[in-house]
Amino acid sequence: MTLRERALLARLRERDETAFTEVVRDYQNRVFNLVYRMIGSREEAEDLAQEVFVTVFKSIEQFRGDSKFSTWLYRIAANHCKNRIKYLSRRHTASGGLDGVPEQNLADGGRAPLSGHVDAPDAILEGREIEKLVQQAIAALDDEHRLLVLLRDVEELSYQEIVDITGLNEGTVKSRLHRARMQIKEYIDRHTGKGKG
Repeated sequence: MTLRERALLARLRERDETAFTEVVRDYQNRVFNLVYRMIGSREEAEDLAQEVFVTVFKSIEQFRGDSKFSTWLYRIAANHCKNRIKYLSRRHTASGGLDGVPEQNLADGGRAPLSGHVDAPDAILEGREIEKLVQQAIAALDDEHRLLVLLRDVEELSYQEIVDITGLNEGTVKSRLHRARMQIKEYIDRHTGKGKG
């Protein structure tokens, strides 16, 4: 942890609202992106991201410094996501929804693209289609697998950070990631015609 982060957290423990504003500014995009990709609804994600930061402010004394602050923050965000998904599932089921899962609309902008930069217009179009398929494939994963893919492949966290966030052992993280990546590949192959033999 940097000296600035330590000072910031010390001020946050003293309930300094300026420190809270700095924490939100430093982490809001990463928290929102994780929450949005987990929940699939911009409106729900905005509310949930705010709840994550309120929880951080209220429970900062519980952060012992055993891990990076960002790891602790991601753990709070992941737990909020799991709880919201359960709530939304119950609400959709009670209202007669087909599968009890919130609609995943991850094709809109405002996030870092998953594919690299390509110059040719036809390649750009193809890249966008593949990116959209990847986002749909991630959205189709179950909650646990989606969280692992987002933490490792989108947020680029280390295995140790993911272990700290999820409480899973490293072997379980790696095997579930492998299965999730295979499911993503199969989804893309199926939707691009490569899965036909």
